[in-house]
Amino acid sequence: MKKIIFSLILLLNIALASDDTKAVDFSNEFSEPKAEVFDPLSGYNRVMTSFNDKVYIYVFDPVTRGYVKVVPEVARTGVSNFFDNLLFPVRFVNNLLQFKFSNSAEELGRFLINSTFGLLGFMDPATTELHWQAHKEDFGQTLGFYGVGSGFPLVLPFLGPSNLRDTFGLVADGYVSPLNSFGDSDLKYKIPNNDEETIYWATARYLNDNSFNIGRYQDLKKDAIDLYPFLRDIYEQRREKEIKE
Repeated sequence: MKKIIFSLILLLNIALASDDTKAVDFSNEFSEPKAEVFDPLSGYNRVMTSFNDKVYIYVFDPVTRGYVKVVPEVARTGVSNFFDNLLFPVRFVNNLLQFKFSNSAEELGRFLINSTFGLLGFMDPATTELHWQAHKEDFGQTLGFYGVGSGFPLVLPFLGPSNLRDTFGLVADGYVSPLNSFGDSDLKYKIPNNDEETIYWATARYLNDNSFNIGRYQDLKKDAIDLYPFLRDIYEQRREKEIKE
């Protein structure tokens, strides 16, 4: 059971990187009939969507609201900057793998500037002073860049909609990420020393990220007639857009 929980949290630690905080316009996405989606795990996916929905509504959302009342926004922004800076290896490697060399160089510059003048990354002078923006790329996008199809939909516990390609991508990103102990025998920059510490880091990151998105999930799902395919299609559309960018 411990290994199962660790595996889920490992995915959680990277998936939020998936930066699902950006608003997407889907107003024209449903104007034409769509081809039937190959979804062999639809039964499981529906059950897991319902589970995730209840966990978010009854656990994560109330805890996040309490966190927001205690921690001011300026502090939460600093924590967000800190985590983003730590995830530099994921962005750097995936930009390189996609031959986006200028983006990789900018990512390296951001990391050096923010880790020093930005007080270990709690501040972001690379953005505010030098206007160097983060170039968010993950291994799921890298696989898509090389023509790997998404495969069938897969809803992950706590993480929500994904697909077969992106799930493999999460594991690869987890190996590179310093925010878990997976691969610590090969990569010496890992911060957590064991599974429990990985859970603590992942929970802290998820809670802080969620504090900037209170109410967004409820606003999104209120338009859903059938929650699972609604979220599935939004996820696939967003990922397709990110891969093309």
